[in-house]
Amino acid sequence: MTRASQANTEATLSGWGNVPVPGHERLTERIDRASEGAVLSRGLGRSYGDSSLPPPDRREVLGTRLADRILGFDPQSGVMRAEAGLSLVEINRLMLRRGWFPPVTPGTQYVTLGGMVAADVHGKGHHSAGCFGSGHVRNLKLRLADGRIVECSREVEADLFRATVGGMGLTGHILEVEFAMRSIPSPWIWSESRRCGDIDEFIETIEEVHSTWPYGVGWIDCLSRGRNMGRGILDYGRWATAEEAAGKPLPNRPGIPIPFMMPGWLLGPLSVRAFNTLYYHQHVARHRRHGLRHPASFFYPLDTFLNWNRLYGRRGFTQYQCVLPKSAGRGAARTFLELLTSKGGASFLCVIKDTGPEGLGLLSFPKRGISIALDIAVRDDTQQLVDTLNELVISLGGRIYLAKDGFTRPEHYRAMEPRLDEFLQIRRRFDPEFRLRSAQSVRVLGDPARLVGEDETA
Repeated sequence: MTRASQANTEATLSGWGNVPVPGHERLTERIDRASEGAVLSRGLGRSYGDSSLPPPDRREVLGTRLADRILGFDPQSGVMRAEAGLSLVEINRLMLRRGWFPPVTPGTQYVTLGGMVAADVHGKGHHSAGCFGSGHVRNLKLRLADGRIVECSREVEADLFRATVGGMGLTGHILEVEFAMRSIPSPWIWSESRRCGDIDEFIETIEEVHSTWPYGVGWIDCLSRGRNMGRGILDYGRWATAEEAAGKPLPNRPGIPIPFMMPGWLLGPLSVRAFNTLYYHQHVARHRRHGLRHPASFFYPLDTFLNWNRLYGRRGFTQYQCVLPKSAGRGAARTFLELLTSKGGASFLCVIKDTGPEGLGLLSFPKRGISIALDIAVRDDTQQLVDTLNELVISLGGRIYLAKDGFTRPEHYRAMEPRLDEFLQIRRRFDPEFRLRSAQSVRVLGDPARLVGEDETA
């Protein structure tokens, strides 16, 4: 029986990729109590694959999104302490017009603080600001697998802190997060954009603008070949000054709902090719565009459409995100796109951005180089495509992002992650019986909890 047919017979959970597994979440405002004995915490479910889903032998995860209180905020330093279920969309609603913004934001604001730490999220400003947990979180309150509630930071239980940041919830249930907000001169973004003719021009332009601009991201037409391979549009920006914003009020922008699952053919190769061509040519000239931008359209363009994951239909999709290190050379991105197009990979969303130095978290994703992310509709050959891309990424010294992954094999992940053994040692120290697990941890790291149980009964 397939995963999809099993899911039809009982309650199911899925990540943002809409690939379901049997299970449900237990929602509570008191995660400090309910986390005792829970196998995994789950925020808003925006991880694409199976990192927020229960392991095969369990059916329940702890839902944290009701635990969303702000516990303290210092308007002098910008330091905020809040429960792990507080969402970024709520933080922005409360703080943006008051002159504060998170120091790091991913590509969606529908994510909780706990999820931002567990994935050690990065964003359009990684080259200038690093990751959220690695660079800006000051303190974490956790419930460990043995029931203890502890605080950790760079100075207190430093190993636990390094393993928790980017550790996908496998070291403890995150209860509270303390971090420093960023003071901003206005709630508007001043942005520029350029059209780039191919991937080589794209890489050169990214390196040029990111030396002076704090935020940047590029969209790539990943179906174009030959001299146009990797053509696209690069957006970059900074916070507008008070003079540039000129007191212009920031309007609310409610999302447009996608009311139901779309047919699977909607995002097939022909429609994706047509979209890519139209999107590229809507930027009608190579000269730069510039002006004020609403921060929602700059940081969170896909949030314009609520439940946009429904565009991929009932079979769902995955996002493949990798980082190609600077040591692999400028030609690495072209090599990746050549392989992708030769294997028929089609995506209307292919994002490229610069990444800075490796962070503190032992499983944090970025390292200095170029990140490429593309959405892939789930098909019969998706596993084969991911395997092929992973083999290339390994040969180039890169790695994939666990928060987006739903298909990477354990041998591939081990080959691309030299820090894994240290993470596993710390995980074993704080959870020797491996009570904290997820569908992803069982898939990628194996299920040591089962082996512990076998040892006890041997």
